[in-house]
Amino acid sequence: ECIYTKHLCLDGRQIHLEIYDPCSQVQQGKLSLADELHWADGFIIVYDISDRSSFAFAKALLYRIRESHTAVCKKMGESSIFLVGNKQDLCHMREVGWDEGQRLAIDNKCQFCELSAAEHCQEVVAMFTKVLRNITANSKGKEKRRPSGSKSMAKLINNVFGKRRKSV
Repeated sequence: ECIYTKHLCLDGRQIHLEIYDPCSQVQQGKLSLADELHWADGFIIVYDISDRSSFAFAKALLYRIRESHTAVCKKMGESSIFLVGNKQDLCHMREVGWDEGQRLAIDNKCQFCELSAAEHCQEVVAMFTKVLRNITANSKGKEKRRPSGSKSMAKLINNVFGKRRKSV
């Protein structure tokens, strides 16, 4: 499947994390992420700094996320979006400049970083920790979301943030 799960403790809170990886499925060039975009509370868009086409795909995903959230919830601040340039260890093969990634992040009001998952796994851990803290900070004080028609989606959201709903 293309959903990865992880249980972890962050700042004393138990978190059940579910990560959807659309790139692990062959979609024949389509960005049909409609269902996933509605239940996600955060996004990490990763591109390869040595592959311009992956940057173009990341740009298209950012556009699709913005378009979906603007149409549905009109509050893009609800979702945390991080743009990540990977393979920093391949700077000698760089096709996408740091400034291009930074500009795309600024234009889309998201956070940006470059890292090397192959050489510095701690950078990846730090980035995920930052994402999770950002999401949990944004979820505090917000009114509770109305449950979707699907019990599984409500369960997913509850599991990720450790909240229990009385009715689903």
